[in-house]
Amino acid sequence: MIVEPKVRGFICTTAHPEGCAAHVQEQIDFVKKQTPLSNGPKKVLVIGASTGYGLASRIATAFGAKAQTIGVFFERGAEGKRTGSAGWYNTIAFEKAATAAGLYAKSINGDAFSDAIKQQTIDLIKQDWQGDVDLVVYSLASPRRQHPHSGESFSSVLKPIGKAFHNKTVDMMSGVVSDINIEPATQDEILHTEAVMGGEDWQLWMDALTKAGVLAKSFITLAYSYVGPELTYPIYREGTIGKAKEHLEKVAHEMDAKLKAHGSRALVSVNKALVTQASAAIPVVPLYISLLYKIMKERNLHEGCIEQMWRLFHDFLYTGNAIPLDDHDRIRLDDWEMRAEVQQAVAELWNKVSSENINSISDLEGCRADFYKLFGFGLKGVDYAADVNIEEQVPSIKAASVV
Repeated sequence: MIVEPKVRGFICTTAHPEGCAAHVQEQIDFVKKQTPLSNGPKKVLVIGASTGYGLASRIATAFGAKAQTIGVFFERGAEGKRTGSAGWYNTIAFEKAATAAGLYAKSINGDAFSDAIKQQTIDLIKQDWQGDVDLVVYSLASPRRQHPHSGESFSSVLKPIGKAFHNKTVDMMSGVVSDINIEPATQDEILHTEAVMGGEDWQLWMDALTKAGVLAKSFITLAYSYVGPELTYPIYREGTIGKAKEHLEKVAHEMDAKLKAHGSRALVSVNKALVTQASAAIPVVPLYISLLYKIMKERNLHEGCIEQMWRLFHDFLYTGNAIPLDDHDRIRLDDWEMRAEVQQAVAELWNKVSSENINSISDLEGCRADFYKLFGFGLKGVDYAADVNIEEQVPSIKAASVV
């Protein structure tokens, strides 16, 4: 069938198989041009491996360090005339490319919050690797979570805390800049968001892997976070999602304190603001990103997910030297974004931006292009007028069913 983009709000409800494959190949090609990670990881588990930073982590370690990888995610294959999700097609492309390069790559599709998927992952590691996982990347982004023990369901919200938030935002598709007013979260909403996006599930994963004895004697486990500029603090860092990230970082500190004595680490990497399926849903953030892209591209500082992840592994984690951390023991991969001159330039544009001038003083077009690329649209060399097979399966997964 011919697949076209169908955008609803901040999500695209269709994905293009060949476009997603082209997007994955772009990232692989970037990594292949870099100096290999001679001291890189060899057996990598990526939890949340199908899109964004998780996918880029898998690509960077596989094609940069020749690592064997297992990816865990919650995606869907095609059903009737409904295309599969972008993450589904991304994984098909990744596994095919990895296999062609002689690299081990298998995937598990299901609810990563569940004990069943944790056990399925452990069983696969024992069966195929006999343990020795030396890098665990935790990169889940989900709006909901069912607790594996209590059975309670939690839903996250994107709200300020304490008082209402009033500022500008933009509709990425129309370019209309408007005012937005968001009422503060309730205490239950704060706790629910922390339960979904905080560090509890990461801790449960690491506890399960440790108990199963499948981790290497010396390993690194990573989770990803974001801080951002002061103008986004009320809706991000000081809002519900920020509280969840604080919990994530607290868990990292506690795990790291125990692991360091044995030569292992648990770290949080604070990454750059980018257009991802998660960031597109956060009010104010897409407008900030459109201005940030403009400034960073002009200064030749812009990075996408794969460039960020390559720099993380090549310049921070696997140099053979001590890992540089900030005062809160975090890796700061947002260092270029947070440069004073960059933030000053963005702030000046923020005060000026409107529906009338946004296309001239921001890179909204670039943000929109990145959004479409997430779903496999707008890639060079792809014939979008041609029929494509939407029913392909992930090679290592026999069916599209999930646990």
